[in-house]
Amino acid sequence: MKQKNAELLVKEVFEDFQRRKEERSRLEASWLMNINFLMGNQYCELASNGEIFDNGKQYYWQQREVFNHIAPIIETRLAKFSRLKSRVSVRPATSDAADTNCAKFATRLIESVEEENNLKELIHSACFWSEVTGTAFYKVVWNSEKGSLAAQDGLEKIYEGDVEISVCPPYEIYPDSIACSSVEECSSIIHAKAYPINVIEDIWGVKVDGKEVSVINIDTALSGGGYGYNAHKLRAFSDLKKDHELVIERYTLPNKEHPDGRLTIIAGDKLLYDGDLPYQNQSGGKRGFPFIRQVALAQPSCFYGISIIERLIPIQRAYNTVKNRKHEYLNRLSLGVMAVEEGSIDLDNLEDEGLAPGKVLIYRQGSNPPMMMNPGTVPSEFRNEEDRLLAEFINISGVSDFLSSSNIVSDNLSGVALSLLIEQDDTRLSITAEAIRNSVRKVGQHILRLYRQFATTKRLKRISGENGEIERLSFSGSDITSDDLVFDTENELNDTPANRKNMAIELLKLGLLTDENGNISPMTKNKILEIMGFGNWETARCLDDLHIKKASKENQKVSENKDIEVDESDKHSLHIEEHIRCLIGNEFKISDKQKDKLNEHIKTHRQYERLTRQALALQA
Repeated sequence: MKQKNAELLVKEVFEDFQRRKEERSRLEASWLMNINFLMGNQYCELASNGEIFDNGKQYYWQQREVFNHIAPIIETRLAKFSRLKSRVSVRPATSDAADTNCAKFATRLIESVEEENNLKELIHSACFWSEVTGTAFYKVVWNSEKGSLAAQDGLEKIYEGDVEISVCPPYEIYPDSIACSSVEECSSIIHAKAYPINVIEDIWGVKVDGKEVSVINIDTALSGGGYGYNAHKLRAFSDLKKDHELVIERYTLPNKEHPDGRLTIIAGDKLLYDGDLPYQNQSGGKRGFPFIRQVALAQPSCFYGISIIERLIPIQRAYNTVKNRKHEYLNRLSLGVMAVEEGSIDLDNLEDEGLAPGKVLIYRQGSNPPMMMNPGTVPSEFRNEEDRLLAEFINISGVSDFLSSSNIVSDNLSGVALSLLIEQDDTRLSITAEAIRNSVRKVGQHILRLYRQFATTKRLKRISGENGEIERLSFSGSDITSDDLVFDTENELNDTPANRKNMAIELLKLGLLTDENGNISPMTKNKILEIMGFGNWETARCLDDLHIKKASKENQKVSENKDIEVDESDKHSLHIEEHIRCLIGNEFKISDKQKDKLNEHIKTHRQYERLTRQALALQA
């Protein structure tokens, strides 16, 4: 009975997958068209059955060159998005010092996990897929095979587990309805990915029969140029991969029948897993999908976004046509078109050799000699249409290189005017940039929620400290009291390094960065130099910061009943302030005995400070 129920479940999941795949078939064909146009295969057409085909040339002399403007536009957009620094901070649950300290730790924990998963490279990959197809997905899960070794039973090793982040192309994600406008609106999502059969057996312990699975492949094909010559080009097409099997993971949100949701995984005719939805990654500890959607441009009432390539394809086709017809006209001007009376000359010889310099044309006596027809001149409409199409590329894509295409230098524009032009040039990209930043913020929230769920016991984590130091801290999921994330910086497309430099100079001129005596503190001076490009913001080690860091460590030692001593090299005023903050805020929840110990330490600092002032007074 159990085996029969498993077979029925496998059949039901596979039929559900086929329905979703059929519903999305037209979108997949358009994504394949986008990839072909990006790579330069720009004479392909989309058939009614979703297949990609090429009609070929009508005449052997026909020019079919590709003048690819789509690729540099996408490369420019990706380069501008690479400037985004979506660093997030955790907002404390309350103003209590303990919650503030936990929020600081959670922020550094997110940075550590993102660095371990190489999030920068993942963001670049997601941006590429979202630019080409309109949509990309991050998948944030808990991998029990990652992390430090917790125990070992014979040959079996048990690890602590850790967060794993990956990027899923839109080909792999199937919503229950493409009319859903977000992941949150879906009631179930299928993740379908082809795995080698040996990998399936290693992960799930089930042996399945391999078969040929359809995937996207890229190879080289011949491209017809003018006058019969051929060139090589890249093309994208659906290909078959052998000894693979499609693993279908269906995630279903909690409902009356399944209060904790449901995750069903099948491969071929085998059931690999069926159980509760594993991740409490939504607000309030609710279970949800491990997927985060990122779109280039949102479509109304559609789960998938739209790529800018889809809007550029008609312009690219028209531009290729204009350029090729223009070159054909130039070929007629340079090679000429000859009028020949029938039977007057050897046409085969003329067609093979053409009109070489010094060639002697022999024609039949009594017939009219061959003559060159007047080809005229290249019409100005070609040039005008070419310029109009180039302008349309800029208007639709939002990407322009105005520094090389306009007369800015001759106009002698000021730096402020140039900054305004750059800001205006990047305005069209701001919507996509904000979508990228919001996706990264949601990734951070999933990271904290997974640690809160799975890090049930104390564990050590290697993280970067406030001054760039590498530390190993002990924590558990209960120490994460907030998952409210905010951005540290504004959108870098609006707030460029040049803008920040100009703003720092203006603030210096206005005297807003100096104290009451007109002096600039060492810390402020350090930050200004970093803004101007003479330092590294993340690794700058101001002396005052080091003193504060040392005092904070002393606070922690007191909470652990360890002895602390005052050094002559301490900056006593900073140490006193940091220790008093610990006493008032109760950051480490120290006992009365520990408070007395810390008060004695503060008294010692004040004695040293008083002796230092007396020594300076005697020297004066």
